[in-house]
Amino acid sequence: MSKRDYYEVLGVAKGASADELKKAYRKAAVKYHPDKEGGDEEKFKEVNEAYDVLKDAQKRQRYDQFGHAGVGGSSGGGGGYSGGSNPFEGFNSQSFDFGDGLGDIFSQFFGGGGQRQQAAQRGRDVEVTLQLNFEEAVFGLETEIDLDIDDECPHCHGTTVEPGHDMKTCPTCKGAGQQTRIMNTMFGAIQQSVVCPTCNGRGKIPEKECTVCHGKGTQRKKQSIKLKVPAGIDDGSTIRLSGRGEAITDGEKGDLYVNIRVKADKKFTREGDIILSETHVGMIDATLGAEIDVETVDGVVRMKVPAGTQSGTDFKLSGHGIPHMNSDKRGPHIVNIVVDIPTKLSRKQREILEEFDAGKKR
Repeated sequence: MSKRDYYEVLGVAKGASADELKKAYRKAAVKYHPDKEGGDEEKFKEVNEAYDVLKDAQKRQRYDQFGHAGVGGSSGGGGGYSGGSNPFEGFNSQSFDFGDGLGDIFSQFFGGGGQRQQAAQRGRDVEVTLQLNFEEAVFGLETEIDLDIDDECPHCHGTTVEPGHDMKTCPTCKGAGQQTRIMNTMFGAIQQSVVCPTCNGRGKIPEKECTVCHGKGTQRKKQSIKLKVPAGIDDGSTIRLSGRGEAITDGEKGDLYVNIRVKADKKFTREGDIILSETHVGMIDATLGAEIDVETVDGVVRMKVPAGTQSGTDFKLSGHGIPHMNSDKRGPHIVNIVVDIPTKLSRKQREILEEFDAGKKR
């Protein structure tokens, strides 16, 4: 679905002042606020998006010149795949699930990078940080992550029993996995069930404990995990690898969460699916027009600068921006022109400019 014009969304003219924009935004935000009776969450989001662009002078200039494509309006966002048959269903946050290893993208993950609450029979989740440079984030890569975590014991395969022996009924709880305790209180005797401390609720114990893990079922290991980072991933995103966290006896493995950090680049900055850069041209080239070489993430691109180009003018190089993670399309690269004015002139150069200025006045 194509987006509505941002000025139309706020109900203002294209030449509206900053005060007029703010006034229109406040009125629309109050009208559509989802907590208000009769509010509209989708329109509220649309109003916020429009104001976020138009209140910023540079974004507004690019929007006026290139439309939604000039402000990253087609990038969408991240991805969220929660295990269904369609990997792009629920596509609404930039976190990814690669299943059991190098599976395909996108599992929704809420709560950011903090410590997560563990289920009763589930191994501990593990978090690591992966730092990428700008071009690695743009094009993606396959890499390996080194971990030192509790994994399944290779000797007993997590059973806690020495191979060649079996489990036997716990003598403390008689196989129930729990014990009943009677507590005397001011309200009388209260019966309480607690996990058996001998078998930890399993109901059985090894005839002979594993001689490697000593009945723990897990062992500390160093391992390398293969990870495929998708093209277009952004700073602050999180990739989840299901079942690649720490192991636990009689339970599922935890998950591995990879927090992505992207180093700032000296030449390029990112805004949604747009790459922004700055290129300097001389006063004569800007006045007469020229073709110049522009650096992009794809290499050097030849770009035409028309005669009379002013400093601060933006030019769009389509298809040289950030890849869209749910398609084969890419955003644009927007080049901001800076016209260099000479600081030192020879006498002859000064005379020529003065003669030009005088002719212009006549």
